[in-house]
Amino acid sequence: MALVYTLLRVLLGLAFALAGAVKLTDLISEDIYAQMRAQFVQFASVFPLRVVGVEPDPVQYLTVTGWIELVSGLLLAFGPRILQEISNLVLSVVMMVAIFTLLKLHEPLFMCCPPAVFLGLLLLLAIRERGGYRTKSKTQ
Repeated sequence: MALVYTLLRVLLGLAFALAGAVKLTDLISEDIYAQMRAQFVQFASVFPLRVVGVEPDPVQYLTVTGWIELVSGLLLAFGPRILQEISNLVLSVVMMVAIFTLLKLHEPLFMCCPPAVFLGLLLLLAIRERGGYRTKSKTQ
């Protein structure tokens, strides 16, 4: 079972790293990068910290999100255990902000499914890493 969780952690980390890389450059896909730039104009308009006066520039918001996903994804996949746990927390927050943003923009509910699934997988890994999942051999 440990192999399954390790594989899940690595694949999830690589998925986040790829998503971050797509946000940082148009070399991977020009169309997706252009679409992201357009979406982040909307995302910046409903940024959760606007209520306290933080108004991000959409291009900087896209860049910061891309770097967070890229670095955290790589650390989740290949970093030492403590950095895996920290990156899991950071990526969980990013997914919560993504869900909040989509709901605030009144997007259809199915648009929240990808970040919700990723958040669920991150939480599953967090519970597993914190000892919430006990195998039969550990409890005996």
